[in-house]
Amino acid sequence: VQLQASGGGLVQAGDSLTLSCAASGSSFSSYVMGWFRQAPGKEREFVAGISWGGGGIILYADSVRGRFTISRDNAKNTVDLQMNSLKAEDTAVYYCAADQSNLVPDSDDWKYWGQGTLVTVSS
Repeated sequence: VQLQASGGGLVQAGDSLTLSCAASGSSFSSYVMGWFRQAPGKEREFVAGISWGGGGIILYADSVRGRFTISRDNAKNTVDLQMNSLKAEDTAVYYCAADQSNLVPDSDDWKYWGQGTLVTVSS
């Protein structure tokens, strides 16, 4: 599967932004989908993930729970990350990822990665 992330940009603290990841290839619904981010000088970290199929299992990092919402549309082969109440510390390159194993927050366990989209939140 190939992944293409989009939707990043420059926003102010408190604003909202939606990232979208489009997947090419077949059997999108069989993939666990996730979003990770990497801030300057920091390691890549898990943001949110959604299970395969209907997405009945969703995980969030503590830092974004209650502000971010992940969702998937298997008909369109997309996974979105709705980000509300953005903070300066949310500034990072956001990556879409996919895998066909279990939904886990460890980036080493994800096989497929998109190119990343930059989100900058000014305070």
